[in-house]
Amino acid sequence: MLADAPITAFVATARAAEARAFYADVLGLRLLHEDQFALEFAGGGTSLRVAKVEQLQPAGYTVLGWTVPDIHAAVTDLAARGVQFARFPAFMQQDAQGIWSAPGGAQVAWFKDPDGNTLSVTQPA
Repeated sequence: MLADAPITAFVATARAAEARAFYADVLGLRLLHEDQFALEFAGGGTSLRVAKVEQLQPAGYTVLGWTVPDIHAAVTDLAARGVQFARFPAFMQQDAQGIWSAPGGAQVAWFKDPDGNTLSVTQPA
């Protein structure tokens, strides 16, 4: 029943103005709508609803990610826009840009939004 229905992704923010600037200006998503409940963005054929909340405890895992054809170009571009990539020296080896090469060949880099939600870019194997 839902296999062909469009998917909407959700993430929360307690800092709506900063989230608006980050998702629109830094990540380049198009702001579709904003009201007292959420910001709604479009990107890559998916709708992203950034729900406005009073308090937020970010999850300890990746909540939102993008598949990219060239992770080095994506990381370089995002870093030039001020994005800082997470380092996990105790868990995995990452290159100078913060990119981890998974055993299966995919490459992943993680970063956070203004609320501390963990986001990622991935280049499949």
